Amino acid sequence: MAALNVFPAEWRRGVYEAIARRRDIRSFRPDPIAPDALARILSAAHHAGSVGFSQPWNFIVVDDLELRRKIHDHVDAERLRAAEGFEAERKAQYLSFKLEGILEAPLNLCVTCDRTRFGPAIIGRNTIFDTDIYSTCVAIQNLWLAARAEGIGVGWVSILKPEVLQQILGIPDHVVVVGYMCVGYPVEFAQRPLLEAVGWLPRLPLSELVFSNRWKGAPGGELASALRDVDQNAAHQNAAQLRPPPSETDR
Repeated sequence: MAALNVFPAEWRRGVYEAIARRRDIRSFRPDPIAPDALARILSAAHHAGSVGFSQPWNFIVVDDLELRRKIHDHVDAERLRAAEGFEAERKAQYLSFKLEGILEAPLNLCVTCDRTRFGPAIIGRNTIFDTDIYSTCVAIQNLWLAARAEGIGVGWVSILKPEVLQQILGIPDHVVVVGYMCVGYPVEFAQRPLLEAVGWLPRLPLSELVFSNRWKGAPGGELASALRDVDQNAAHQNAAQLRPPPSETDR
């Protein structure tokens, strides 16, 4: 009975592969995205779970080059400003990174959260008001994974001020900018995330991030062993690939 609703092995493998192979893409080919492919990944975003079924998201497709130039200029200025927060060697490394593909990608997406939709009373939002923001983040992750399955790359541009983006795109005050994404076919999907590959920050072992019952409570027994196996597998593969459990035919 425990396996009653388990996906077939091929489906499960596809889910885990999309998660493991998703990358924050910065370099894009100029090839246009077919409207039906774009509609599919937007539909995946729209099928995300949301607090009280509020569906607070909107998606602004930005393909106008002049608008994107304005946004690019703002991001570039903020990139230089952010560099001042690092010491000399770290600053030089940071400035060497390509952190966006606003002008290269065939289109950009601004993902927003309408905080008034179906409001003011939304089931599940009376104690944690920002669950509408969290819901919009889930929609972005759905979009990102569906795009990866389609061979489409997505890059999240976070070096910007939301109020500047609101002004450029004419977004009303009650609507919050949650994510600004570059979307297109990538030059490549790298084996590992850039900042992991260059040693900017390490990938943390999963076993150090899972607690039992209380903060810092150490998991025991079979769970502890399974977490160690996951960490060892990730270390061996060097790309932290996620794998579903094998099916009977895989064994």
